Amino acid sequence: MRLTEILQPECVKVPLEATGKQAVIFELVDLLARNQMISQVDEIKQAVWHREETRTTGIGHGLAIPHGKSACCQSLAMAIGKPAQPIDFNSIDGRPVNLVILLISPADQTGPHIQALAQISRMMTDNGFRAEMMSADSPQQVYQLIGAHEQATTT
Repeated sequence: MRLTEILQPECVKVPLEATGKQAVIFELVDLLARNQMISQVDEIKQAVWHREETRTTGIGHGLAIPHGKSACCQSLAMAIGKPAQPIDFNSIDGRPVNLVILLISPADQTGPHIQALAQISRMMTDNGFRAEMMSADSPQQVYQLIGAHEQATTT
């Protein structure tokens, strides 16, 4: 699975306007809705926020991957945002978050959801790539970094 098959360039926002955990998640959900990637925004916000309240998606190293499933979603959708300032996400390493990757998937499609989470995790374990992502200062740069990393690791 290639993340660039899921992520649309217009679903990357740098910097995010939100300054809090819930607001960041909701801003990314709204970004997906504006780009017709999802419908029934309130239901999806509720699904993602419920998942976040159950257990933090701040996985460490400045990264959070909030995610949720909803019958309102027809196919896997992804948005990426970088807050203007690091945000407390109650991350497992106690450090603030500099990069948020949101995944929304249909309630009945577990496989693609898990594959996307695994792909993001693999990509972000590359220290050099993670550093480049954290220093990216435009949506275009974030998208291009992902595409270049995918191309380099699949050839």
